[in-house]
Amino acid sequence: MKDQAQAGFEYSGVENLEAMKEAQNYNRFLLDLVRRNLVGNDILDFGAGAGTFALPFSTTDVVVICVEPDPDLRNTLSAAGLTVYSDLQAVPSSSVDCVYSLNVLEHIEDDCAALAALYDRIRPGGRIIIYVPAFNLLFSEMDRLVGHHRRYRRRDLVAKMGDASFQIDTATYVDSLGFFLALVYRGIGNKTGVISPGSVKIYDRFLFPISRILDRIMLGSFGKNLLVVGTRPL
Repeated sequence: MKDQAQAGFEYSGVENLEAMKEAQNYNRFLLDLVRRNLVGNDILDFGAGAGTFALPFSTTDVVVICVEPDPDLRNTLSAAGLTVYSDLQAVPSSSVDCVYSLNVLEHIEDDCAALAALYDRIRPGGRIIIYVPAFNLLFSEMDRLVGHHRRYRRRDLVAKMGDASFQIDTATYVDSLGFFLALVYRGIGNKTGVISPGSVKIYDRFLFPISRILDRIMLGSFGKNLLVVGTRPL
């Protein structure tokens, strides 16, 4: 039987995935975020996409395995020499030290089952790094296009991870300026949900660095995204 954590997880919105390749500062920020929170040497990228984050880690001392249900993206990962599985069922219990999942959990209908399954794959003392879109107030045609079931509030995701038996280490909102721009997009943005590479590039080069400064001033009190880091207790 297919693992519950993968049930209903089909990626759409390839145009937006391609556009996000222009987000160099944003992707570098996410890569650094994962690096700062990594523990151990056996790492799982849950929802690896085209390998934006798995590929840089594959050149280091850590061992990265990927879970990616989309067959085309999975072929891209395999062609790059990464170990990739179509679903989480193929990953043995207590086999990894750390899981990171960036903008993936919102695609999964039963996110509670996904968190429980990820907990089972992590060794005691290991860590999980979850990064997701925040605030249903910002839910737009872009979310619908790419197959989001929800956006998250901090208290809700913390509660779900607690129910999965994770100990919460960090829970903070990210990209405070992006919150307001996403609100504007929801109100007056295009009705297709497609984002252009040009708009991504402008935001990434000129506005995202300002947003990171504002995040420090606002102490993670709100933002377009949410970061939660947890540990599987010993």
